[in-house]
Parts: sequence; C-alpha cells; structure tokens
Amino acid sequence: MATTSDIEKAAGVLRAGGLVALPTETVYGLGANAEDPAAVARIFQVKGRPPSHPLIVHIGGGEQLDGWVGDVPATARLLAERFWPGPLTLVLRRGSRVPLEATGGLETVAVRVPDHPVALALLSAFGGGVTAPSANRFGQVSPTTADHVRAELGDGVDFVLDGGPCEVGVESTIVDATGEMPSILRPGGVTREDLEAVLGRPLALPSTSPVRVPGQHPYHYAPRARVVLVEPEKVVAEAQLAQELGHRVGILLPPAFADAPVKAHAVVPLPVSLTAYAHGLYGYLRELDQQGCDLIVASLPAEEGLGLAIVNRLRRAAGPRPTA
Repeated sequence: MATTSDIEKAAGVLRAGGLVALPTETVYGLGANAEDPAAVARIFQVKGRPPSHPLIVHIGGGEQLDGWVGDVPATARLLAERFWPGPLTLVLRRGSRVPLEATGGLETVAVRVPDHPVALALLSAFGGGVTAPSANRFGQVSPTTADHVRAELGDGVDFVLDGGPCEVGVESTIVDATGEMPSILRPGGVTREDLEAVLGRPLALPSTSPVRVPGQHPYHYAPRARVVLVEPEKVVAEAQLAQELGHRVGILLPPAFADAPVKAHAVVPLPVSLTAYAHGLYGYLRELDQQGCDLIVASLPAEEGLGLAIVNRLRRAAGPRPTA
C-alpha cells in the first residue's frame, strides 16, 4: 500500500511531467499534470488513445472548481455537493486552466473528485488537477488493482501508487451538466436512481450525444477473448455448443444457474448482488483471459442500480472489433 513517502514521490513525478498510476474508488487511472500539454499528450501515447477522446480532470474538492470550469449551473452544484467525493463526473464548460489537449479539442471539460484516500492525498500533495483516464491500453479491460496496471503498461508508467483493489470496480457516471437539464452520458458508480432522487426528476440516457466523453466508443472495456451476449436462460447451452465447436469457452454464469451442469473451459459464478458484480466485473474478464479462453458467453443483468453500468460495459466489450 502507498505510504506518505510514495505519495510525495508521485507528486514530484507529476510536477516533472511524468505519468503516475493512481487508485480511485472506480478503477486505476493513468495520471498527468492537467495543465501540462506535453504530459497530457504522453497519456494518449502510452494508452494508444485517439487524441480526440477527452480525459477526466480530477481535483481535490468541489471548492477547487474555479479555473477548471467556466461556470457551475445550480444543478451541477447540487450534484457536486451530494456526490463528491465519489464516482460522479460532471461535464461543464472548460475553464482557462484546462488545455485543449485534455478535452479532445472541446470547449467542455469532464471533472470529478475521487473518493479514495490515496488519490485525495496525491491531489493535495500535488496541489493541482490530474487528468486520469483508466490505466490500460485503449479499448481494453480497465485495471482495478496495481498489478493490473503493471502487467499492462509496464515501464510506460513512471510511478505506480498501490491503493489496493478498487471498491466500486466500474468507472464513474458521467453527467452532462452544462445546462439546467442534465443527462447521463455514461452510466457508472452513481446510479441513475440516486441522481434522480436528488434532482427530483427523470434523467435522460441518450444513445448518442453531441458531447464527447470517455467510454463512448462502440468497442471498449474488452478482454482478448470475444464476448457474446445471450439471454440468461441460453448461457449454458450457448457455451456448451461453442465448446463442442472447438472454442475455449468462458462463462459468466448467472446466479439462477449456479447449480446447472456446465461443459466449458472456465466458469465464473456471478454474485447475486449487483454491487458485488460491478466490483468484480473487470477481474472476471481478466481471469477468463488468463485461463486461455477465446470466447466469453455472458448475459445482461436488469438495467437497474449498478446493473445499468454493467450492461453498458458488457455491450461495449461485445461490440464490433476494430479491423487491422
């Protein structure tokens, strides 16, 4: 686990233009000084991320918004007061401190306050904002432990802060808060139900948005194995058929079928709790990759609570793969 000395060293790396992998409550981020265009550019290079894809700026508290954003509508302020620190990202008008390199050239910026003691200690020691997308290669499974970061990015990261396993396990919810009618651009660790309870009205979840934000690519969060989504009652039969056809099949097995006899290369029994499922999702996908599966059969949970974020991640993991 990260010590005070580790945090001070990481802050020095950021000041020098280096990259630091840092833990948050959602996933591990690949961090750079948000005001250093050259350091921000290194994030895109290390991840293999298209430069048009915006990054999230992490700050130490809602009181630090001045300069990072142009203005804070009343609705955005209400959400920040209720959910920060926490897994909620707000999209607002870009402030003067944010270079266009961090926003993909947009005049909006995504910003949040992470709810992790190591991340908050680093932000305090550094004294500025940190851009930090997930610390993995673009489009692949997000890391939820420091070992995941080291295995995937190696010496592309100048320093790794180990804060233990991430508590939430999926990325933050992104809300477009540029106006008085917010909408969810990416479901995540704060549920739609919790947001609506605070706002007192339904929130839209548009299939497309003019605002570009992280996680909108149709193929994302993906393991090496191809992911196939079927109805829950067809998971076992689909997996067994694929296994008979010569695939090394991994199954994300729904709780209702935990006692079913399954012929597959590897089986991950899923927990009943959606909170536990979200916490373990990326670890399950990595585990099936490590066991040599070339096909993963899964079904979608109900789109309620954290199930909405899980559905989003699985659909993108199963999305059309880029051609070489």
